[in-house]
Amino acid sequence: MANDASTVFDLVILGGGSGGYAAALRASQLGLDVALIEKNKLGGTCLHNGCIPTKALLHAGEIADQARASAEFGVKATFEGIDMAGVHKYKDGVVNGLYKGLQGLVASRKVTYVEGEGRLSSPTSVDVGGQRYEGRHILLATGSVPRSLPGLTIDGDRIISSDHALVRDRVPESAIILGGGVIGVEFASAWKSFGADVTIVEGLPHLVPAEDENSSKLLERAFRKRGIKFSLGSFFEKAEYTQNGVKVTLANGKEHEAEVLLVAIGRGPVSEGLGYEEVGVRTDRGFVLTDEYCRTDVPTVSAVGDLIPTLQLAHVGFAEGILVAERLAGLNPVPIDYDGVPRVTYCHPEVASVGITEAQAKEKYGADQVVTLKYNLGGNGKSKILKTAGEIKLVQVRDGAVVGVHMVGDRLGEQVGEAQLIYNWEALPSEVAQLIHAHPTQNEALGEAHLALAGKPLHAHD
Repeated sequence: MANDASTVFDLVILGGGSGGYAAALRASQLGLDVALIEKNKLGGTCLHNGCIPTKALLHAGEIADQARASAEFGVKATFEGIDMAGVHKYKDGVVNGLYKGLQGLVASRKVTYVEGEGRLSSPTSVDVGGQRYEGRHILLATGSVPRSLPGLTIDGDRIISSDHALVRDRVPESAIILGGGVIGVEFASAWKSFGADVTIVEGLPHLVPAEDENSSKLLERAFRKRGIKFSLGSFFEKAEYTQNGVKVTLANGKEHEAEVLLVAIGRGPVSEGLGYEEVGVRTDRGFVLTDEYCRTDVPTVSAVGDLIPTLQLAHVGFAEGILVAERLAGLNPVPIDYDGVPRVTYCHPEVASVGITEAQAKEKYGADQVVTLKYNLGGNGKSKILKTAGEIKLVQVRDGAVVGVHMVGDRLGEQVGEAQLIYNWEALPSEVAQLIHAHPTQNEALGEAHLALAGKPLHAHD
């Protein structure tokens, strides 16, 4: 095996998605010599098959909904339908522009970029196409792919994954979506906006089950109003082809038929056959196990992103990649508080949160030590202008800090930045209440909620 480098790199990164390229950029910035290996496109799932293209579809759906509802705002407009070729042109334009920018950024930082499929060959080397890249440290960032269930074969036609859904050349007349988590409800929202008849199947009792139960119930109410159907509390049993589509049978005997079945039950790590376990890297169900500093059991190997069992979010990958780069550069980075990571589901309406749920707070602090407050967006001027409904729910430790902020409503994902500061800076309601929030904004609703929790409500009843 030939060594392609004249010297050993300080850091060799396997995987150029969010975690991998963030580590490469930060490590290079800190003076480390970096090699970044990617078998597909720089930017990974987030840029090409996840965050960016799905949000572009959702925005196109939002435009369609606004066109249909234009008369409510005194605007005369006609909705003539969805041009999927045009939608894809718009979506791909967004992705390609960001892709070119990222390529230029990596090149400007003098990162050695290697195209090809890599495999961990030792605790300090990765092999790519007959070449060996030696590193004082190795970072594994090989990401994830859509998961399926035993006996459920994704054929790319009638039974599809999110990857297939992103490139379909037409809107399905009807769709069953298996999984009511983030991916499932986002595609349900987009396809409903495009005109599809959608049914979500979720085995747990609520949609977006990782969120606070109040947020789940608000989303379910909004989806019912939109005509999005869902079946909760019974798990998938089998799928069969019909003459024109797919029939899904649940464990309780209920059946659903549609043109297409989207399997959206989450994403699994890409680790099989890449040499990890042979080198001594410990895994569990394919996930690479690490400590709070993203270190594996092998001293020279770290891992980040969807490959490890933390939140599968691009911004978590960014943060983990930066943490590893700073640790290797001799800095003293603080471990990530994953409860303090903002989470947004970009359906209509949006679901946004940071911190812990009411149930988690009661388990952690005791039921008698938890205080909650709900602020309805009906009292918020900007939300009334936008014709959106929803709530902001605060979870507080009695006489202490706010430990959870849970929001449902159009565009509330844009308010999660302040919510993140409130949680991570352990703010008291009275401290947030002292801040002046601009009027009229939806951001003001966050301030009003804290005014109410501090005992001095303004546009809310005592």
